[in-house]
Amino acid sequence: MTAPVSIIPETAPFNEEQREWLNGFLAGWLGMQAASAPGSAAGSLPETGAENASAPNSGSDRQQETEEDFPWHDGSIPLEERLTLAAGKPLKRQLMAAMAQLDCGACGYVCQTYAEALANGEETCLKLCSPGGKETAKKLKELLSDAGTAPASNPTSGVVPGSASDSGSPQTASGSKKEEWSRRNPFPARILTVRNLNGSGSSKQTSHVEIDLTGSGLSYDVGDSLGVWPTNCQELVDSLLKVLHLDEHEPVEASAGQSLSTRQALTEHCCLTEITEELLELVKNRCSNTEERDLLERLQKDDSLMNGWDVLDLLEQASSAQISAAELVSTLSSLQPRLYSISSSMKAVPHQVHLTVGRVAWTFRNRIRKGVASTMFADRLRTGETVRVFVQKSHGFTVPQDFQAGMIMIGPGTGIAPFRAFLQERLATQASGPNWLFFGDQKSATDFLYQEELQEYLSGGNLSRLDTAFSRDSEEKIYVQHRMHQAADELFRWLQNGAHVYVCGDARRMAVDVDRALHAILAERLGGEEPATAWLEKMKKEKRYCRDVY
Repeated sequence: MTAPVSIIPETAPFNEEQREWLNGFLAGWLGMQAASAPGSAAGSLPETGAENASAPNSGSDRQQETEEDFPWHDGSIPLEERLTLAAGKPLKRQLMAAMAQLDCGACGYVCQTYAEALANGEETCLKLCSPGGKETAKKLKELLSDAGTAPASNPTSGVVPGSASDSGSPQTASGSKKEEWSRRNPFPARILTVRNLNGSGSSKQTSHVEIDLTGSGLSYDVGDSLGVWPTNCQELVDSLLKVLHLDEHEPVEASAGQSLSTRQALTEHCCLTEITEELLELVKNRCSNTEERDLLERLQKDDSLMNGWDVLDLLEQASSAQISAAELVSTLSSLQPRLYSISSSMKAVPHQVHLTVGRVAWTFRNRIRKGVASTMFADRLRTGETVRVFVQKSHGFTVPQDFQAGMIMIGPGTGIAPFRAFLQERLATQASGPNWLFFGDQKSATDFLYQEELQEYLSGGNLSRLDTAFSRDSEEKIYVQHRMHQAADELFRWLQNGAHVYVCGDARRMAVDVDRALHAILAERLGGEEPATAWLEKMKKEKRYCRDVY
């Protein structure tokens, strides 16, 4: 096969996919011109020029002849196996294979588009794939380095969206403000309510959060997520300032051309949980104590020794290191937004958005560690204060378009969030299809989230069936997958009748167990694993088996 002719020069302002498409378009156009005018010059451009040709995804109805296959796009396949499947593919596909393959949206993209943005230089941060974590970030850096594309040298490059130093909403040519709220330009929304859903004596704290969107113009569909830009705990910031003897008011450059106080930079801009290579190298070089320097050299050789550590842990082990505020900030990675499944329908609460957020905290190395955003909601935000938010659209995770179709929703713990929204939506639209919820948590007396609402839905008929699994209510731990097996015959009848299945929650355990339960239930009734797998694959293609997992 001959190589395709390159008509668009490499210096033209198009990304790889656009260039490929334009080359094909113009080659075909020139081919047709040559057929109708044998004497025409094969290499000349049409008079209309390339600017009139439709680029990919610009609304053109041109269809690709073949759909590209991504065999590595399966979160159950180990990273190295995924990379083997992508071997020999373009860089953008190898980068995609390094992602967690969940299309969770936590990065602000999906796996394919995040990889493409990295490959063409539109995105420089390698640490946006939360489920993939450090493993993915390291592999992305390695792949880009091998390809001769160096990642951004400053981990904190970029703007602090919505902070005091941010320029705010984008400006029109006339200077008037545009209300185009997004990840880079979040809306400062007012907190209406934060209340604990768990009862007294629970080991958990789950915040029901109501946020006012009045005047924002923001809209969302059930199944979407709300992006939240968090702030760091002031106790942690205080400890960092103290250990390095820093002046909280000293101005620092947290991003290009932006000056913030040291406290504001550490509170709003910097990730204080991740120890970057740049920070570790800086601290090691500034250590005057030999023992401390030797320790840091060991940590550089084996970063697994720092599992669970945060920035404060590192600095406390290197008390002899003298580092300025500017140096600290320049070597820290940027604080990233958190995505939460929206637990309300705009048809029920037109000017609000609700969240269901589990507080995360644990003790490590004799110090309490806190989830940044979850404790911001539970401990720090008060009614009337603001939080920076944006809407992250889902990728097909929403109620059935057919109002008569059944829904089977499986969401233990805070996984109930989108299903509360689904039930509100189905009630508001008077959808007649049956709704079945599997919900689980630790104890029914203290952890039955939204119990009164769910019981009202049951009595009103909007919720056809509710199966619960409270793992700490009996000696034998019962989870949602066990309830699925107990109701297997009825569940199979719902599937036969075209019900949609939705799963929300933990990707590594719960979602895997639920998927296995579905396979087993189908295999028992269809005569084997092969027809069960085919059935579920068909459901996925029909968007009848959808997962919002993380």
